[in-house]
Amino acid sequence: MSDPRSYVQRFLLDDLDIRGALVLLDDVWQDMQLNRNYPTAVRDLLGQMSAIGCVIGGNLKQPGRLTMQLQGHGPVNLLVVDVTETLNLRGHAKSSDEAVGKAGVGELIGDGQLLLTLDMPELRHPYQSYVPIEGDTIAEIFEHYLTQSEQQPAVLHTACSGSRAACLFLQKLPDADKKDADGWDRVTRLAATLRPDELLGLAPEEILTRLFHQETVRLFDARPVTHHWPLDWEKVRSMLRSLGRAELDAVLADHGVVLIHDDLSNHEYRLDADDVAALFAEEPAEPRTLH
Repeated sequence: MSDPRSYVQRFLLDDLDIRGALVLLDDVWQDMQLNRNYPTAVRDLLGQMSAIGCVIGGNLKQPGRLTMQLQGHGPVNLLVVDVTETLNLRGHAKSSDEAVGKAGVGELIGDGQLLLTLDMPELRHPYQSYVPIEGDTIAEIFEHYLTQSEQQPAVLHTACSGSRAACLFLQKLPDADKKDADGWDRVTRLAATLRPDELLGLAPEEILTRLFHQETVRLFDARPVTHHWPLDWEKVRSMLRSLGRAELDAVLADHGVVLIHDDLSNHEYRLDADDVAALFAEEPAEPRTLH
């Protein structure tokens, strides 16, 4: 099997009791942007959040799905990243025309909150946690969240371009100060010297050698990240039948077509009058699809 183009690669600074991860999204990030046409600043926020989502979602030990939503009152009113325990990733952003030309979390998102939802088969209801937005960057927002939720300091460095999104994650573990009182400060200072182009362009071994060549680094196998969310006609049919024939006929009368767009998976479902009639027949026919 060839090396994945999109992956999470975890590592451990053995002598310091500091753990970390490097995330690179290549083909996955490109697929997530197909036909989206995000303004550059919006694209970069979503890419950074997607890379961070792989760090956090990679901690899921059982089947489940983690959804992270940044909601605000600025030109970007929603950023959503959704990742499973197998690192199957999707996401999208909603923004107004005012987002063009703006930059940074403050200008784009404004005041708002971070909502994290964990959905697992054994849970009767998804677990949700609301967190105020604290920080001037996507990385700082999630540093604050991780530090508060896990009670251990964490550092994130992110970068994004049209073709790649990446993240470096570091977290201080409980015995770090016992092993080396200066270790955490030293490692975070070194990490801060990493340039965005290096984070996006260098292999994990090169990054870790460049930053921590004086430390003992244990590198674990890379885990591939995927973006595989096929069309789900069964779910769409069920939803449309629940609306009822009269409502769908009204939509057809007004627009000539029933159009459903799945923002997270980036699919479009189109039904004409014949498709709607078949939907309510005893043996529904397969509606035509528009990808």
